Amino acid sequence: MRFLDEFRDPALARKLAGRIRTVSTKPVRFMEFCGSHTHAILRNGIRQMLPPTVQLLSGPGCPVCVTSNADLDRAIAMAQIPNVILTTFGDMLRVPGSYSNLQEARAQGADVRMVYSTLDALALARFNPGRPVVFLGVGFETTAPTVAASVLQAAKGGLDNYYVLSLHKLTPPVTVALLQAGEVKLDGVIAPGHVSAILGWRAWQFLPQEFGIACAVAGFEPLDILLGVEKLVEQVESGRPSVESAYSRGVRPQGNSEALHLMYQVFEVSPASWRGIGTPPRIATALLCRGSE
Repeated sequence: MRFLDEFRDPALARKLAGRIRTVSTKPVRFMEFCGSHTHAILRNGIRQMLPPTVQLLSGPGCPVCVTSNADLDRAIAMAQIPNVILTTFGDMLRVPGSYSNLQEARAQGADVRMVYSTLDALALARFNPGRPVVFLGVGFETTAPTVAASVLQAAKGGLDNYYVLSLHKLTPPVTVALLQAGEVKLDGVIAPGHVSAILGWRAWQFLPQEFGIACAVAGFEPLDILLGVEKLVEQVESGRPSVESAYSRGVRPQGNSEALHLMYQVFEVSPASWRGIGTPPRIATALLCRGSE
C-alpha cells in the first residue's frame, strides 16, 4: 500500500536496528506512552530486534483501557435512564465497570448504540428530537477536537437534545504525574504521534527541560518506532536530552492550532481518575465540557 508499505520495509527495519545496536552502549529504559505503540511493538517483534541495552516499558495505554471503573459506572447509569440513547464507539462496549459493562446494559434493555463518529450521534439526535442523545466521548487530545466540533455543530443547528459525557484524557499532564511519583526510572519517552499531531512536538519539551529525559515523537509503523528509539538512544549517549520528531510527515512543532482552538472552546481541564493510575494529585488530566459539574 503506497505511503504505508514504505514504513514496514523489513530490510530498512533491520538496518535501523543495526544502527541502534552500533550506537547503544548504556542500559536505558524507554517508555512508550500509548497502547497503539505497545500493540505495534508486540505485533512487529520490535523488542526482539533491539539490543539488550535497550528496554521498552509500556506506559498508561490507550484512552479506552485507562477509563476508570467509576466513569464506566456513570455511563452505564446514564444509559439506564428511561428514554436516553447512549452512543459510543464499539471498543467501549465491553470495557468493564465495577459490576457490568455497556454491552450487558444494552442486553438488559438500555438503548446503547454503537456509532462510527459524532456525525452518527448528531444524526440520531436530529431524528429523535424527543429523546436525549448522549455521546460518550473517549480519547486523548486526538479525538477531543472532533467531539468539540460536534457540540458546536449541535448548538448551531439548534439540537438541544444532544449531550456529551466527556471522558477525554490529557497525555502530557499524566506523564508529569507518573514522573513526579518517582516509582519508575526512565531515560526516555516515545511520545504518541497522533496526540502530537494536535499538540505539536513542543508540548513535550518539559521532559528534557524539567526532568532531564529524552523524548522522541513517533508514528505507529515499525520504522517510525525504530527511528524514535534510535533518536532516544543517540540523545542518551550524547548526554543531551531533547525533543525530536521521528514523525515529521504528521507532526509540526506547533501542532494544529485550529483543532486546539476547537478543543478549548468547548472543554476545560479538570482532574480525572485513570484506570491503573488513580487520580494524580494537583494535576488536571481530563477535559470536561465547559459548565459541566
